[in-house]
Amino acid sequence: MVVTQPDRRRGRGAALAPSPVKAAAVELGLPTTNRVDDVVAAGVELGVVVAFGKLVRAHVLDAVPMVNLHFSLLPRWRGAAPVERAILAGDTETGVCLMQLDVGLDTGPVHAREVVPIDPHEPLERLQRTLVDAGTRMLVHALETGLPTPVPQTGEATYAAKLESTELQVDWSRPAMEIERLVRLGRAWTTVGGRRLKVLDACGHEPDRTPVKVPTGDGPLGLIVVQPEGKAPMDAGAWARGAHWTSGEPLGT
Repeated sequence: MVVTQPDRRRGRGAALAPSPVKAAAVELGLPTTNRVDDVVAAGVELGVVVAFGKLVRAHVLDAVPMVNLHFSLLPRWRGAAPVERAILAGDTETGVCLMQLDVGLDTGPVHAREVVPIDPHEPLERLQRTLVDAGTRMLVHALETGLPTPVPQTGEATYAAKLESTELQVDWSRPAMEIERLVRLGRAWTTVGGRRLKVLDACGHEPDRTPVKVPTGDGPLGLIVVQPEGKAPMDAGAWARGAHWTSGEPLGT
């Protein structure tokens, strides 16, 4: 049985559509539901939770043992946005933990873990793919050979709260490398003349890679790819010429 989110409208005026997880399950002939409680009477031996986004209640865990694939080195970055928070914090490594699910927020003991280095200029999407590949191998191996004995989490816990839109707005008074980390998430934005401009690729460590530079709190940040409001992503130089924006002028106006 596959538990996933209810069907939703996924575009303006669109009809209800299943989540990608549900679509894959239907194609494989697996029963689906959006009610976690339905697994209790389904004859389930083990539940596998991946990025579900909701806590599983105690009465379900009492009936069905579950493991959770979490994309951090627990107890660092428990919560909804562990990969994003690791990048923003400038972490040099992250990883995947296969943990025993309990009623807490990513607090259960860990069956297996794998460390994954973070390239200091790696975009979120690429790091997520690496983590998913590592986690998939870990999970399949554990299901084939048996779950290793879980080990309690040790060390200082930190929490990865879901990112709000306001956190993705670029504060140009911050250091260039800090802003570059925000841009690596793929959703950073600023404003020009009161209109929103997404910053999709930028370089703080080698700003001379591009002729389009924005002043920051400690030096220039080179813009590489941007997306003006209502338009497709484009080369930052082409945007600057079309917008009559001169390199070195401030953004966020």
